[in-house]
Amino acid sequence: MIRSMTGFGRCETVINGREITVEIKSVNHRYFEFSCRTPRSYGFLDDKLKNFVNSRVSRGKIDMFVSIGASDEVPVDVTVNHQLVSGYINAFKEISDTYGIENDLSVVSFARFSDIFSVHKPAEDEEKITADVLQAAETALNSFVTMRETEGRKMRTDILNRAATILSIVEEIEERSPKTVAEYEMRLIEKIKQTLSDNDVNIDEQRILTEVAVFADKVAVAEETVRLRSHFEQLKVFLDYDEPVGRKIDFIIQEMNREANTIGSKVQDAILAHKVVDIKSEIEKIREQVQNIE
Repeated sequence: MIRSMTGFGRCETVINGREITVEIKSVNHRYFEFSCRTPRSYGFLDDKLKNFVNSRVSRGKIDMFVSIGASDEVPVDVTVNHQLVSGYINAFKEISDTYGIENDLSVVSFARFSDIFSVHKPAEDEEKITADVLQAAETALNSFVTMRETEGRKMRTDILNRAATILSIVEEIEERSPKTVAEYEMRLIEKIKQTLSDNDVNIDEQRILTEVAVFADKVAVAEETVRLRSHFEQLKVFLDYDEPVGRKIDFIIQEMNREANTIGSKVQDAILAHKVVDIKSEIEKIREQVQNIE
């Protein structure tokens, strides 16, 4: 099953008394590019999360955001810098006495001065935190992968529909191509007759057959249409793979476009030329889809 490289997943949960939020999103990219934003003191999680995501995602520009709240199981000790508090009190008293302003200082007032408080937390268990975050990340990643698979199914349907359209046009080209040779022969004979109408000269039928044969060889597109069909068969196989095939499909699309260009350079008929344009247009639309396949 093919997957889109565009996806989103989120998990917001409480594990072991700790609020954890993990959000993951991605867009298409040629390779696997991972960026993780975690709280400053949890930088040790970055590589672990990268490896965890990379175990299930092979391509795409991945952005992950992790929020970790304080655990209600971890004791926190808050101490007060009393010398600094005394300094603030004396400063406010001086302002009050000097300018005749009421000194309405209260305990709540000191909440604005974060520098008088020191928060002490014991060292946290990195392995336990890692396990908790990975548990939340797994839920987010499951949702993320599911979205990529859903988008992949839609892309597969669109690609197959466009492939069917191209193959129907190929059939029309294969049917029309021999007729262009017959039409060329008729035009050639008519032109020769008009040229020789005033002269009593016999038409060299063998020469005409030779000219027609040369033209038929020049405009023959059977080899290209056969290869184009072969590429589409391979495309269908790739679309059912259970592994990332975006690069392989991209190569197949390049080969399809090459065959279409060759056909376009050979056809000498306006109707066929328009049909080649239609094929190239559909191939380009498939290519745009393929750029977002993992």
